[in-house]
Parts: sequence; C-alpha cells; structure tokens
Amino acid sequence: MNFPSTINSKLPTVGTTIFTTMSALAKEHNAINLSQGFPDFNPHPVLVAEIEKAMRSNFNQYAPMAGYLPLRQKLAEKIEKLYSCAVDPETEITITAGGTQAIFTAIVSVIRENDEVILFAPAYDSYAPAIELAGGKALFCDLEAPEYKINWQNVKKLVSQRTKMIIINTPHNPTGTVMNAFDMAQLDKITRGTDIVIISDEVYEHIIFDGIEHQSVLRFPKLAERSFVINSFGKTYHTTGWKVGYCIAPKNLTTEFRKVHQFNVFSVNSIAQVAFNEILKLPDLYLELSAFYQQKRDYFQRAIQSSRFKLFNCEGTYFQLASYHKISDERDLEFVKRMTRDMGVAAIPISVFYRNNTDNSVIRFCFAKEEETLKRAAELICKI
Repeated sequence: MNFPSTINSKLPTVGTTIFTTMSALAKEHNAINLSQGFPDFNPHPVLVAEIEKAMRSNFNQYAPMAGYLPLRQKLAEKIEKLYSCAVDPETEITITAGGTQAIFTAIVSVIRENDEVILFAPAYDSYAPAIELAGGKALFCDLEAPEYKINWQNVKKLVSQRTKMIIINTPHNPTGTVMNAFDMAQLDKITRGTDIVIISDEVYEHIIFDGIEHQSVLRFPKLAERSFVINSFGKTYHTTGWKVGYCIAPKNLTTEFRKVHQFNVFSVNSIAQVAFNEILKLPDLYLELSAFYQQKRDYFQRAIQSSRFKLFNCEGTYFQLASYHKISDERDLEFVKRMTRDMGVAAIPISVFYRNNTDNSVIRFCFAKEEETLKRAAELICKI
C-alpha cells in the first residue's frame, strides 16, 4: 500500500539522527563505537537487584501519571540538599520517559504558533524539531570554538517581544563546557521582567570535572520560578536504555507540562521507578560520579595525546571534542564515516549540531567506556 502518494511532512529537513547512523555504521564495520553517548559497562549491582525485586514484588502495572510518589519525595530531598531549593514532590516533579521526552513535553506545553525560542549551537538535536512541531521558530546563538562559551551580548540581540523560551544545557552536549555563576546572572538579567520561560537541560549534572560546581538554575530563585529543569537517571546510573528521567518545574508550569505528558506518555516504567527510589538511598553513587568519569576523561586524553588530533577542554559530560584539521580537509561527516570504515573507530561530527551545518573540523568522542575499550580505541586513533 502507498496511500497517500505524498505526505506534506511536518519536518521536511529531518532525516535519521546521526547517532543512529554512526552506531549502525560502527556495527557494520565492527568498529569501536565512541559515537553514541552510552556506557559499555553495567549499572551498579544493587540497582539490578532492586529492579528484579520490584518486578517480583508486583510493581508491574501502571505507575501514577506524575510518577511513583516515594521516588518524587526522594528527589525533592536530594534537590534541597544539593541546591537549597525546596520543591513540592506532589506538584513540581514529574517522572518522564527519559530527558528527551521531558524536553519535548516542556516545549509543546508552552510554545505556540510563531513563538521564538533561543538555542545555543551546537545544540542537542532534539530541541529544534520539537520547537517546529509546536509551531515555533528556533533562533540560534552560536558558541564559538574552541571555548564554546555564551556571548550574552549576542543573546540580547535575539530577544524580542516574540521570545517565549530560552533553552540552556549545562554541562553542555556536545562541547563539554559548563555554565558558571556569571552566566546564570546574565540569564537572570535578560529574562527578569519578561514572560520568557527557560528549559534547563541538566542531564549531566553529576558529570562535571576539576572541582567545578554545577550551577543549576535551581540555585537561583528568580530563574527557578520560570524554569523547566530536565534531568536523567540514565546518565547518572549508566542505564540509558531504561529511558527514565524527570522534570522539575513550579506548579503553574508543571500543570501545563502534565497536560501534555498524560497524553504522549501517561506513565513511565514502574519497576525502574521503584528501583531508582531505592538506589537514591546511596548518595555516594552520584556524589562520586564526577571523580569516576574524570578518571576516564584523563585516561583517554593521555592515551591519545600523541595523536594528530587537537583536544579541546572538557569541563563536564562524558564527551571529548577533538579537531582533525592537521589530518584531513574533508567535511567532518565524511571524515567520521571514513574513520569508522577504514580506521575502526566511530565518532560524531559536530556540524550536525548546527542548523547551517557549520564545519570547524571538530568531532566528538564518547569516553563513557571500559578502560580496555578506551585503550583499544586510542591505539587506533594514534595511528591515524
């Protein structure tokens, strides 16, 4: 069947994501996959035991739409300890099917036809399509290599009466940069006295290096009162395939968020929620995560130090940017495909995170891997 013969696509410029493309290419050529952002090691055995226990204890049916209440209560306790921010677990926390679903739901719940949303490019690839599906328009403020920091004067130039939302991401995927207190002060200054809503994508909040302190918008009351804060259990507990996250927002925003959430997801994996509630009773697992990943970052950087790649500063996330300008003058997409096919290591080209495919000969490696995986990958990288 082929009816209708043509579809007037709502996303005419969107194809298969680069993550799917590169992971499939890595599998086809038996290459080491440092492209898609997922660990190649198992979650903590206590978490595995807890999810089995939850399943056997008959937590197998629908969870409440807003999420398992004990988990939301535990998250509220954690948020207050970390950020001195009191959050009502009943009305201000919603458990979601991963961070991306939470971002989509937040955008759709607020953005209307012709509303403008400011993004910082290179930007996580789900932001702009969600804005377009809601009828809005994405405006991009470019972060300039190699520092990839925000120029707030450029942000001010983009703000108008049509600006409905600003989306920030810290620690930042794909660049690994981190917003500081000055950045938050500038964001507060720009949005103060306006109706601008903020989405703060903080899924890497516990993966931040060199003693830098994560500046969640929850630390800043005036920002918190206008923000959806998005987070992810997958990044914190090495369970990206479980697809469980959460959204923190004031009651008025959460009310709108849940109106959409109940119809595009309704409720989220019940046994995973029960298990995460139990694992949160072991705070050292997230408090020590930065040190865990910093060791991997440092190992990977040392291992490829003798390569012809130029490494950029990595303040957070589990991604390492590298320039290959001394190696090839190919477009970054062609370079990573050739590197996967011929050299046995897959990475992600940074141009795909820009609307206009800005190509600075920079690619992204994921170092959320076992040391043996990183060692084998580094040996191949150093031969390029």
